[in-house]
Amino acid sequence: MQSSMGMKETWFDDDRFHDQCGVFGIFGHPEAAHLTYLGLHALQHRGQESAGIVSSDGSRLFAERGMGQVGKVFTKSHLERLAGTMAIGHVRYSTAGESKLINAQPLRIESHRGEMAIGHNGNLVNASQIRNDLERSGSIFQTTSDTETILHLIARSQKESLEEAIVDALGQVEGAYSLVFLFPGKMIAVRDPRGFRPLSLGRIGSSTIVTSESCALDLIDAEFVRDIKPGEMVVVTEDGTSSYHPFPAVQPAPCIFEYVYFARPDSLLYGRSVNVVRKRLGRELAKEQPADADLVVPVPDSGVSAALGFAEESGLPFEFGLVRNHYVGRTFIEPRQSIRHFGVKLKLNTVRNIIAGKRIVLVDDSIVRGTTSRKIVSMVRSAGAKEIHVRISCPPTTGPCHYGIDTPRRSELIASSHSVDEICKYIQADSLGYLSRDGMYRAVGDLKAEFCDACYTGNYPVPIPRESKTSARNGARVR
Repeated sequence: MQSSMGMKETWFDDDRFHDQCGVFGIFGHPEAAHLTYLGLHALQHRGQESAGIVSSDGSRLFAERGMGQVGKVFTKSHLERLAGTMAIGHVRYSTAGESKLINAQPLRIESHRGEMAIGHNGNLVNASQIRNDLERSGSIFQTTSDTETILHLIARSQKESLEEAIVDALGQVEGAYSLVFLFPGKMIAVRDPRGFRPLSLGRIGSSTIVTSESCALDLIDAEFVRDIKPGEMVVVTEDGTSSYHPFPAVQPAPCIFEYVYFARPDSLLYGRSVNVVRKRLGRELAKEQPADADLVVPVPDSGVSAALGFAEESGLPFEFGLVRNHYVGRTFIEPRQSIRHFGVKLKLNTVRNIIAGKRIVLVDDSIVRGTTSRKIVSMVRSAGAKEIHVRISCPPTTGPCHYGIDTPRRSELIASSHSVDEICKYIQADSLGYLSRDGMYRAVGDLKAEFCDACYTGNYPVPIPRESKTSARNGARVR
């Protein structure tokens, strides 16, 4: 597209994986909407395209949603309209083409069961099939979100109670869901039986909190209580908090890539410190893929902890030879005259006096298509690096995620069709080394731990329907 100035406006694709949302909920607090707003700020890394809050005063629901980041969407007047002592919130990242206000969550509807709202982190692999069946039977959808299918199934359920209707609805869907519901006078949180996406319980005073990550609790001085277990339903009312396990037990498969990249390093995830695990990833990487070099430099921000671990294990000094600009949106207006590596330079810049004349170990968390890695290597070499040894703190990513992460098609993942040597040649590094799968599990702390690592192994815990395998991006351009 062209800007009014005649310059080219470009969609900024930083060649990274993106999680598709974060959820937050609080029950029984006089400033529920304000604390939800703060919680969403802490979860902003999980989604930047839209944000929303739904609150309740016990008799009705109030909703505010908008496009953009939390600080842009909500003003003081918005929060003042969100009355009540209970609220749920959502931040969202979508695939290109579905970034629309109608898809912003929490979704709110009215049915014979009354008002209800839902926030969803995950992806339902059979959503298209369910949607088609519902539309053939007369249902009318207002969004293109897979989450709306859950609301339709709840509204159509013949079960008497809300809890039973939710269990009935979720028994018909397949895939990943960490959900928070709000009804007048009730909040319900549910995590799918395999626990693909994280969900935690917290407390501030006598108020109960549900959040995608524990870092949101730290911001509001709340206490981390525990992870919500795979297959668990937590019901919160004025009478207290109840826990149920209504689904058949299956082997849990939480996403291991949350440790590698998505979760904030200050979060507790699956009972472990994310920062500690990432440093261990770097230590294991240094053992498996050492480099004869002078300096360890992270690709910020997600490569920092692993780079620290690599430096500690290898005995090499650690320096921030790359500096990240955090104030860049997803689009930019490119000048008429092309600037080399313009997009990457908006995000990263080299510190020449640190890099020049040095043999650099460049530590990053992943390589997707390879295009950004190639540009970063070129920038570092232009800053005067003598050698550049790229080290990646996870195995090669060879397959897309169908459980709530926006990943390219398999054909777009460079490691799905190229050897390590070929990737090294493409990104123009002097050497390239990945962490092994066993090394990754050692860093987590258990070689026998059960995680979803399908993006590395191709072993998908929940079978993927054919239409999801062949559809764009992550199997459903709907979140």
